[in-house]
Amino acid sequence: MDFYKKTCSATLIGAWVLGSSCLNPFAPDLQEGTNQSDLIITDQQTPEEVLLNFRYAYVFRDSLIYSELLDSSFVFFYFDPNIGTSGQFVSWGRDLDLKTTGRLFRRFNVIDLVWNTTISESVQDSTGTGEIIKTFNLTLLTKDEDLRVSGTAVFSFRKSPSLGKWRIMKWKDESNL
Repeated sequence: MDFYKKTCSATLIGAWVLGSSCLNPFAPDLQEGTNQSDLIITDQQTPEEVLLNFRYAYVFRDSLIYSELLDSSFVFFYFDPNIGTSGQFVSWGRDLDLKTTGRLFRRFNVIDLVWNTTISESVQDSTGTGEIIKTFNLTLLTKDEDLRVSGTAVFSFRKSPSLGKWRIMKWKDESNL
């Protein structure tokens, strides 16, 4: 009888461990409707691949992947209508952007970024520069907040001659926020 109880207990514990092994407490939940098939990490061999990694970094709130997207000379621009009488463009560099994005990743439980239409794309392999203008939808969720942002993002890219990877040099945010 004692052997039977131990066997049943071991079986139940084993089933629980196997059943819960698919749960990764370190991986964030995906928002329902997020297409996992395009959530891959690329080698950033093209500017479009950089934007795939950008989406991956946002959806999985992965600051290490995000840091690999930005060139050492990176600058972020956005328009703040609340500065002065008619608003003003604000900018910051790579270090502040990494800190700001890290705070964004920690604050929201779910982040979903969808790249929509490519308005313009110009890539010059010979010079290692490029620009892509895309529309996007960004959803940011916590237990108490549901923030939805849409707009246009203008990205300038540079290809590293030594590594062959493309990185973002400039990001101009033209969103509704």
